[in-house]
Amino acid sequence: QVQLVESGGGLVQAGGSLRLSCAASGRTFSRYAMGWFRQAPGKEREFVARISWSGTVTYYADSAKGRFTISRDNAKNTVWLQMNGLKPEDTAVYYCAADKTYPLPAQPESWGQGTQVTVSS
Repeated sequence: QVQLVESGGGLVQAGGSLRLSCAASGRTFSRYAMGWFRQAPGKEREFVARISWSGTVTYYADSAKGRFTISRDNAKNTVWLQMNGLKPEDTAVYYCAADKTYPLPAQPESWGQGTQVTVSS
């Protein structure tokens, strides 16, 4: 399995932007499809975005389309989630996930510890 560490969360006003990063350990990062999920208080974890092994294919939840961008750099073992036009309903703990399968399954094989994103109105 790959080890994942997220960073970049924080408190931002509605309409603002944040860029989440997920750093992966190991030399096999390019063999993993990557994704971002989130979990708001009292709600189930939900899918946000995913990216294929090479980064050529991406897919977004309807809530993220047009506002969020997922990208990766296999040379840096890193995947990012650029979030623009943030809304209070985007408040959640954001998790990075990895799996050798694309699209990612509902339960990817590796998860990060999560990073808190709070959007104030």
